[in-house]
Amino acid sequence: MNEAGAKREPLLIALVGPTGSGKTALSITLAERYDGEIISCDSVALYRELEVGTAKPSAAERARVPHHLIDVLDPSETPTAGDYARRAREVLRDVNSRGKLPIVVGGTGLYMRALLAGLFAGPPRSEALRGRLRRKEANKGATYLHRMLSRIDKTAAEGIHPNDAPKVIRAIEVCLTSRLKMSDLWDRGREPLTGFRVLRIGLCPERNALYMRINRRAEQMFEAGLVEETAMLRDKYGENAWPLSSLGYKQALQLLRGEIDRKLALWAAQQAHRNYAKRQMTWFRREPDVHWLNGFGDDPEIVFKAVEAVESALRS
Repeated sequence: MNEAGAKREPLLIALVGPTGSGKTALSITLAERYDGEIISCDSVALYRELEVGTAKPSAAERARVPHHLIDVLDPSETPTAGDYARRAREVLRDVNSRGKLPIVVGGTGLYMRALLAGLFAGPPRSEALRGRLRRKEANKGATYLHRMLSRIDKTAAEGIHPNDAPKVIRAIEVCLTSRLKMSDLWDRGREPLTGFRVLRIGLCPERNALYMRINRRAEQMFEAGLVEETAMLRDKYGENAWPLSSLGYKQALQLLRGEIDRKLALWAAQQAHRNYAKRQMTWFRREPDVHWLNGFGDDPEIVFKAVEAVESALRS
């Protein structure tokens, strides 16, 4: 290896895209081809005991390629984007130290941004303000707070799930206490990831085809026991456990409460997943230097194009 090559930073692949776009399939293909290891960037996949209602790689898929940051949290825990970024950077250093290609895969845009670009140093916590916001959440629901955030910082709201009350509350707190939009503060005082060349690959399937996959996946979750798993988690951790506010689990919990029937629960879960996919694409379209592939990650043509992009990055 020449001197220039010896000094070249190692490659890191960041694979993004909406739910249902085939990120898992493509990441495993790339990891097997390039001796890689996969670092999950999914806020729900972090949790143990959440299986049916998540898009975690299966046990068979995880046996093919090493995966990290899956099943590492108890459902009673509530991590922040900063917590995720710190853990993920430790994993990246470990994977790189063993000469493996790190492939970060996921659809949680804020976590991916925290990992790659770093987080700003926000204003200190205001427990009084947080208390008022929590009371509003209790009285009017998490989606009310999300609409409130959308009015004061639309960009920040697009990157946070409406049911993720802790992140929504923090974003509102930042905006109100700093008197600035949190999205405007994101570029201030960051500590971006260093030591890697980042290749961002994005999957962008045709919308109707994606929505068909999303609808079918939701059906399969209900058929596989989502409601029963939700009941187990509720009994063990309580209805207010953060993971039970995530897509699918929220609708299953409403079914268990008797608020909606099974047919409506499935329809609501499908709609929520479709809406989430739309928000994900809005978020990732704003990210810099994404190499977009217009298809699903399990499409041979898309795999070929992804391999071309990786080969080009390895040569550069």
